[in-house]
Amino acid sequence: MVALESTLITHGLPWPTNLETARACESAIRANGAIPATIAIWHGVPTVGLSEAQLEELARSTTARKASRRDLGVCVGWKALAGTTVSATMALAHAVGIRLFATGGIGGAHRPPAPDFDISADLIELARTPVLVVCAGAKSILDLPRTLEILETLGVPVLGYRNDTFPTFYTAGGDLPVSARIDSAAQAAAVFQAHCQLGGNGVLLANPLPNNDAIPLVDFDRARQLAEADAEQAGVFGARLTPYLLKRIAEILGPVVLLANQKLIVANAQLAAEIACSLTFLEQSV
Repeated sequence: MVALESTLITHGLPWPTNLETARACESAIRANGAIPATIAIWHGVPTVGLSEAQLEELARSTTARKASRRDLGVCVGWKALAGTTVSATMALAHAVGIRLFATGGIGGAHRPPAPDFDISADLIELARTPVLVVCAGAKSILDLPRTLEILETLGVPVLGYRNDTFPTFYTAGGDLPVSARIDSAAQAAAVFQAHCQLGGNGVLLANPLPNNDAIPLVDFDRARQLAEADAEQAGVFGARLTPYLLKRIAEILGPVVLLANQKLIVANAQLAAEIACSLTFLEQSV
């Protein structure tokens, strides 16, 4: 099985692109031999695997909350409808025994002028929860060198899929080295299995978007700087900052952002399904 987060649906993409992308991810996972499990808090119930009707209701909602690991108890207690972030999705996936998770980009440490401790719960969750997360790196709005240093301190392997550097979400480029290169789904499964057997927890596998689908870094940086200035002027910070910046950047750069976002998310879902099948084969062979 492969877990999928749902803040992509509730806060990451607009209607109807959010529903189209969620369906495409689930289809890609099924087509590659695995079972998709989109995770959310469904009116107070942690739910692993949404129905088609639930996916659409979540995609249409304008009031759904954004639930990090910290917020799960609140959302359950309030009987809220909520999309789960990377950290919350990892926690719920692990609770039911799912070991593979596909997402777009993880959170990390924010750039100045955000506070020094504006650091995503995703990083801590990777350090304590044994789930392999397939992503396109960390979101390009972040302080990527600092994010990687934190992951190293926390003992989280950052692997590059057929790539020696850490990808930068939907932008082209990236020159920060990963801790190891992985060249196949079977190799990823073997490394994750060994990491867990040796007492490790989460592993990050970064799958880069092909350069011809990516946004030129110079264009992205221009849009990011404009979005950061808008956020500072509007007093946006904390959990609201990432979705605000990503939405504003998409408004500045136009449809190319949505297209790149869709492509990388579906590609990560496909790769996660391949690794899930390889991991199952490994475990059954023991």
